[in-house]
Amino acid sequence: MEPLVSVRRAIKRYKRGSESVEVLHNLDLDVAPGEFLALMGPSGSGKTTLLNLIGGLDRPTEGQVLVAGEPIDDLSGGELAKWRSRHVGFVFQFYNLMPTLSAERNIELPLLLTNLSRAQRKRSVASALELVGLTDRRKHKPSELSGGQQQRVAIARAIVTDPTLLVCDEPTGDLDRETAEEILGLLQLLNREQGKTIIMVTHDPKAAEFASRVVHLDKGALAAEPAVAA
Repeated sequence: MEPLVSVRRAIKRYKRGSESVEVLHNLDLDVAPGEFLALMGPSGSGKTTLLNLIGGLDRPTEGQVLVAGEPIDDLSGGELAKWRSRHVGFVFQFYNLMPTLSAERNIELPLLLTNLSRAQRKRSVASALELVGLTDRRKHKPSELSGGQQQRVAIARAIVTDPTLLVCDEPTGDLDRETAEEILGLLQLLNREQGKTIIMVTHDPKAAEFASRVVHLDKGALAAEPAVAA
């Protein structure tokens, strides 16, 4: 099976004053269609940088990123924005919801960039709300929802366009353990029953257990899994 995501010889450097800091070092990674991959590693290991390259939020300094066979690093800024809107759903630690909009209006936002009619958008939003179990909270604004419910709204917004790929950056980092496990169970459900390919950055080994594969990064390179203390 061809990988859905292929990262090839990726190097990422940032300028810090007069210095050039290399965050990713000649990194290769494949992600299969329908996989739930957890990216783990200490702070500064390059996890979020790698996630941003895969999600088209950033470009490698050298190397290539292919998603569904398309070299996304070759796209112009405008082309990349259109590609993201069609192919990637983003889930962040702090939800990034619009505070003045209801749950259903927040979920509808990505659909406003499509050619769907108002009725089609309404049906898609209703389906996404049902998938995350928030139909009865559709009129509530973020301030009227718990942290877990806000993250469910964020997940519904991420999946409403039926994206090729879900990228999640510490999606449970701001939640208590019980609520975190509910959110992780929802992601696992989307992976297993909806076939969504998910790449999740996490520092939490308990969260990583919900994934089908775990990859460790250390100082910008793939690393062997850390030894477990006896």
